[in-house]
Formats: sequence, C-alpha cells, structure tokens
Amino acid sequence: DETEFRNFIVWLEDQKIRHYKIEDRGNLRNIHSDDWPKSFEKYMKDVNCPFKIQERQETVDWLLGLAVRLEYGDNADKYKDSTPEGAKNTENTAKNAEPLINLDVNNPDFKAGVMALANLLQIQRHDDYLVMLKERLTQDAIAKASQSKEGLPVALEKHILGFDTGDAVINEAAQILRLLHIEELRELQTKINEAIVAVQAIIADPKTDHRLGKVGR
Repeated sequence: DETEFRNFIVWLEDQKIRHYKIEDRGNLRNIHSDDWPKSFEKYMKDVNCPFKIQERQETVDWLLGLAVRLEYGDNADKYKDSTPEGAKNTENTAKNAEPLINLDVNNPDFKAGVMALANLLQIQRHDDYLVMLKERLTQDAIAKASQSKEGLPVALEKHILGFDTGDAVINEAAQILRLLHIEELRELQTKINEAIVAVQAIIADPKTDHRLGKVGR
C-alpha cells in the first residue's frame, strides 16, 4: 500500500535514522503530496542509499539495516550483551533434545543397550557393563584412537557386516567399529607372536657350562 509505505519511510526517519533536522522533514512528511516521490528520491541520495526508488524491496531492506545500525550505535551498552530470543530457544531446544544430558547409567534399558551393542560388534563382554565402557573411554584409549595412522583407504561396501540394524548410518558406524576392533586384535596377536618367537630363541640357543657338566642355562 502506497500510503503505508510512505508512512513507514517517515517513521524510520523520525524515530530511528534522524538524518534531517526536524524542520527539514516537512516535504518527506507530506505523504499526500504529488511531489513526495521526488522528496523521497532526494532523501535516498542524502542518506547514500545505493538503490533506485523503483527498487522498493531493496530500499526498504537497506533503510532498515541503516536504522538498526544507528539504533545499536545509540544504545551499544544496552544491546552488546543481549541474546536473541530465537537463539535462546534454539539453545534450550538443543539441550532438551540431547539424550546424554539426563542419562541414567543405572537404567536397565541403558545396560541392555550396551550389552546389545557389544554383541552386535562382537566385542568381548564383561560382567560389569560400566567396565566395558571405561575400557573404551579411558584417556589412553581415546589418545590411542586419536593418533593418526597411515594406511590404505578401506571400502566399507566390500566388508560384510553380518547383521542389519535397519539404519544405513548405524550400519556404517558398526562396520567401522568392527574393523577397529579387528585391528586391535591383530595388534594383540602380533605382540603374542613376538613373545613366542623371543621365548623360542632362548630355548633354541642353549649355552654349555662345562664346569657344571650341564647343557643349558
């Protein structure tokens, strides 16, 4: 509506922008004058608006931005520490949506879920499910998992999971966890083999002590 548009421009100038002195706002305030478009065009030039009077949507947006900037400049101390209500609501919603905040580790459903996950991933179980979690979440375990390792890329689609959770994302996560678990088992097997080789080297290389009349250590 043309009248509402003109009233809007006058309100912005009177209440927020205040580029003109009060006595110089007469032509802009005379919204029923046929010369108002010329007064408005002059006003846009005076406030250095980069848009033409025909570009009303862009002009309104630019003038609102100018008004907000000036409003903040006049009340910087008042607004600098304020948080938009939308951001507060979003933050509260995010907190309420986070299931781990109010997690009860003694809940039977939680215990059953941990055990079920261990079964799915074929991870060695422990009588105390919290011990299983601690073994995976200790600082050493986290630090070890965070260490970058060079290796060849793994094509997950070529590795059969053996079960289906019904969710493609969870299936992929389970594949990754299983591969990491297998890697740990291989490292353990390598250390066991090294220990066996070391023992065999000692047994297969006896030393003779003629003084004792014995062969061996």
